[in-house]
Amino acid sequence: MQPATMLSSILRRSGVPRPYSTSAPLVQEEVAVPRPRAGEVLVKIERASLCHSDLSVINGSRVRPLPMALGHEAAGVVAALGSGVTDVRVGDRVVLVFVPSCGECRACAAGRPALCHRGAEANGTGDLLHGTAALTSPNGERINHHLGVSAFSEFALVARESVVVIDDDVPFDVAAMFGCAALTGIGAVLNTARLAPGQSIIVFGLGAVGLMAVMAAAQVSGTTVIAIDPLPEKQRLALKCGADIAGPPEQAVALVAEHAGDGVDVAIEAVGSARVMEACLGLLTRGGALVSVGLPNPEQQLTVQALQFAGTGVRLLGSYMGDSVPTRDIAAYLQLWRDGKLPVELLHTDTRPIAELNEGLDALADGRVVRRLFRMDR
Repeated sequence: MQPATMLSSILRRSGVPRPYSTSAPLVQEEVAVPRPRAGEVLVKIERASLCHSDLSVINGSRVRPLPMALGHEAAGVVAALGSGVTDVRVGDRVVLVFVPSCGECRACAAGRPALCHRGAEANGTGDLLHGTAALTSPNGERINHHLGVSAFSEFALVARESVVVIDDDVPFDVAAMFGCAALTGIGAVLNTARLAPGQSIIVFGLGAVGLMAVMAAAQVSGTTVIAIDPLPEKQRLALKCGADIAGPPEQAVALVAEHAGDGVDVAIEAVGSARVMEACLGLLTRGGALVSVGLPNPEQQLTVQALQFAGTGVRLLGSYMGDSVPTRDIAAYLQLWRDGKLPVELLHTDTRPIAELNEGLDALADGRVVRRLFRMDR
């Protein structure tokens, strides 16, 4: 029997000063456990992890309607089903996906569910795909959903399209990372860039997404994988994840010249910086592709030589959620993990109680963690 109320981590004000352990932007509040409506699923959250997309809402660079129950990367167990949901069972283990795809819009019809128009609209307004926001405070105040998930809670009410059922052999500490970091980083390499055997690739930014990209690139036969990050510990981690060479940003030009000749075939920008995007374009060979994965502050502007696109055939590709098809890709990526080809456990820094969430924001912002996961302890 599920409880009537739950703890949920609510953001009421963005742009608060650091350290977050002191300013405490996320507050644990008691809210009613929502009942699933038609087309919805209630999930008991087992593990949720912090991502820079959460941080960008907290620091105000990604504007979202407040108050909002935060968190978008998680795994859990189905607790209840709304009417019309027949292909998921109570007790199923699931990974949550932060873009619910309607299956009918222009993007979905083109086979690009990560760009679903209706899903993006619902995520932008803090609603769910099949209905308005269902979270409320004890006094009846509307609380918005974060990317259709709101995973820093004991339970999450989501659209059926926001869950992918997984097998019971996948630990929750592993499964949680497949709903965002894996889809985004691996998908950027395999779906967006379509890295081919024998090509070279450079990855800027070795957080969870960048390191997932490194792991994916290492699976492509004969590739040369260069990993770039200012932190030596992340460079060392990249080598464990399959990179051939790792170094700091100031060595990127020299490393490309030594290991990729006149430039790399693919550059992955997972920092969220227009300046880094500009640098990546300068490291491409003729016909190479820059894949933009990070989320720069909206005020940043990209200034590049316009002639290079037609003149040298280089491409600038945006990649949202790795151009993934979650129902297809999560199963495929988990199989690579089972086969020992995706050592995602290397990215799991630790697991902490949800009460330490604000301190975790500081650790993420400082680069002290890759993926810190949280359990929903009371």
